[in-house]
Amino acid sequence: MWKNKFRKMTLQAKLVMVFIVTSAILFIVNMFMFYNVNTIVSKLDQIYSSNLDLNQLEETLKGVQDNMTDYLNTKSTDAIKEYYGNEKELQTMIQELNSKATNNEVALMEKNIKNLTESYLKLTSQTIEAKRGRNVEKYKMYYDEATELYTYICEYVYSLNREQFKNNSENYAMLSFSLNYLEMISTFILFMVAIANVILVIMVTKSITNPLKKLAAVANQVENGNFDVELLQVDTMDEVGIVSNAFNKMIASIRSYINRIKENMKRERAMKEKELLMETHLKDAKLKYLQAQINPHFLFNTLNAGAQLAMMEGADRTYEYVQNVAELFRYNVKKNNDTVTLEEEIKLVDIYIYILNVRFSGEIHFEKRLDQSLLHAMVPSMVLQPIVENCVNYGIRNISWQGLITLSVYELDERICISIKDNGIGMTQERIEKVMKGQLKQEDLSQDSNGIGLDNVIARLRLFCGREDVLEMISEGENKGTEVILYLPAVEKEF
Repeated sequence: MWKNKFRKMTLQAKLVMVFIVTSAILFIVNMFMFYNVNTIVSKLDQIYSSNLDLNQLEETLKGVQDNMTDYLNTKSTDAIKEYYGNEKELQTMIQELNSKATNNEVALMEKNIKNLTESYLKLTSQTIEAKRGRNVEKYKMYYDEATELYTYICEYVYSLNREQFKNNSENYAMLSFSLNYLEMISTFILFMVAIANVILVIMVTKSITNPLKKLAAVANQVENGNFDVELLQVDTMDEVGIVSNAFNKMIASIRSYINRIKENMKRERAMKEKELLMETHLKDAKLKYLQAQINPHFLFNTLNAGAQLAMMEGADRTYEYVQNVAELFRYNVKKNNDTVTLEEEIKLVDIYIYILNVRFSGEIHFEKRLDQSLLHAMVPSMVLQPIVENCVNYGIRNISWQGLITLSVYELDERICISIKDNGIGMTQERIEKVMKGQLKQEDLSQDSNGIGLDNVIARLRLFCGREDVLEMISEGENKGTEVILYLPAVEKEF
């Protein structure tokens, strides 16, 4: 499992892994040594601390005795101050001594020293009080008892100090031996870790360099023109493995390419003949295509000529109709790929509604609710007429009631909204979703359509506005009409 994962690792990951593993091993070993050495050194520092404490206790005890004697002889203020200072310090020291019953000789001696010292301090206090009260007989008696007890305490302290020094010396020798032993073990561990790291580095570098050596050997054969070499066996997925796989694919591709060249050379003459024949047919097709094209200007001139003829004959309605049809065609051809003002787009809708009402005897009612300050906004050409066309063809064409299309322009949430609403048959939500997804492309075009569907309008609006939410379709259900709302970027109003 680990072997497979190692083969899939990149070279960088392998080298990083080796560095992390070796560093981790060295870190763990150093931490182990550091912890043990510090533990032993700490114990060494604590070995003779008990002797130092006893020496300090003995010095403080001597200070109490000397201060008491000085006060009895001189009755000076400095002597009594020093006495109380040493007494307080001695009280603190004896609190740390053992006070429990035990069979341990050292602990028992500490208990005796503590009890004797407490009695001693009581006597020294009584001596000082008797001296202050000028009771010579009592302070002499207390002084003699305190001095005798002081001697006993000193002997106990000396004995305890000597016993602890003996024990501490034995512990020191044992810890010193442990420290030396730990030094030997640590040196051995470091030596073994160094050997293991070297072996690990050699194994990893070998897994990298061996495939490179094989790749170099095969590449030299290919360089000399030998493409029938044995393909490399790839066991890893690192950079070397990727290069080896690519090299194998290159060799296979070269072999296949050479075979294809040999086959193509046999068919080259026949293909040239076919190419000449295809070029001849293509030229004929281009000529027929050019002949089939219609010149839009010829159409405009023809419609204008018809309009002039109608005017000369006094057919005013026919003249107006032909002029509007000509204007509609001219707008389609000239503006199909341009941006225009919103006012121009609305004028095109007016022309389109006029032409339809001529065809359908005025059945289509059209209302406009416009914010005049927004009509100079730029929009892609031919975005409103296809929507109005859909309202006519799929909304109000075959209804039994009077058809009405309402076009509104207003500003909402810093965007220009263009609403085209009909009172026709309405749409289901499913059909609205298909229209928005462009799944009704063929159904969107009727026989009278200009060829521009809603999917085309939506695509151009999204490209123009640089966002997705540019068009929304709303219908409350059957026979409740449909509303299409276009959202355009707002512009500064003209005042």
